[in-house]
Amino acid sequence: MKIALLSRNQNLYSTRRIVEAAEQRGHQISVLDPLRCYMNINAKEPEIHIRGKRLEPFDAIIPRIGASITFYGTAVLRQFEMMGTYPLNESVAISRSRDKLRSLQLLSRKGIGLPITGFASKPSDIPDLIEMVGGAPLVIKLLEGTQGIGVVLAETRKAAESVIEAFMGLNANIMVQEYIKEAGGADIRCFVLGDRVIAAMKRQAQPGEFRSNLHRGGSATLVKLSPAERATAVKAAKTMGLNVAGVDLLRSDNGPLVMEVNSSPGLEGIEQATGKDIASEIIAFIEKNAKPHKTRTKGKG
Repeated sequence: MKIALLSRNQNLYSTRRIVEAAEQRGHQISVLDPLRCYMNINAKEPEIHIRGKRLEPFDAIIPRIGASITFYGTAVLRQFEMMGTYPLNESVAISRSRDKLRSLQLLSRKGIGLPITGFASKPSDIPDLIEMVGGAPLVIKLLEGTQGIGVVLAETRKAAESVIEAFMGLNANIMVQEYIKEAGGADIRCFVLGDRVIAAMKRQAQPGEFRSNLHRGGSATLVKLSPAERATAVKAAKTMGLNVAGVDLLRSDNGPLVMEVNSSPGLEGIEQATGKDIASEIIAFIEKNAKPHKTRTKGKG
């Protein structure tokens, strides 16, 4: 099988592992920088070129598109889809999951557990916004933030008002969420592939830090999921229309709560924490499912 991998850096752990797994299983795989791809959009024979040459057709494509290039990266992926290439994750599903507010609204519509979340645009609405999510302490998040950047814990009402006003003053889009104290600075990353969770790890924040992201020094350990947590993770990924997803859960007194659904989950932390060969499972999934002009998008909105 001829596979393309969209990635800006072929030396990243996740990219290297997927290339290794594909080659070990006898496939031809090419790493393509999406920003070096450019498109001929036409009804008869759509094309993608890179460095002055037309790309030959691929059987499947694995998108590893960073958040900062979502617009252009998904446009390139759409072009591959138009050419009949099977996408591991479809462009519309990636766009859906990258819009944090939209994704939470879609999850809410499906009855999936979430932290109480508020969204507003006017400073005059701040007092009611804080009350809506249960008051302080609360979490304030930039909608465009990634890897814990732009996430603030406001421990008092006054602090919450000041931070929200500051973000609004910068014309930044933010949402506020209730603080789940019982989670204890930990979350669970569920790696969903198709219709099941194939690996899961618990990420614990450093002392004095509430963000558990591994990029911020959090630690990762193997964790056993409850049936409710597995079902929630799979349902969240399906709601987005993603075949591969990293679903981040909080353990609360009201059951599992989804924080985020990531369309390009990293492999390093979870492979090391669980000892599982996730890269090979991804390639096996493509072997089973890749067919020309086949897409799978069950999410709505």
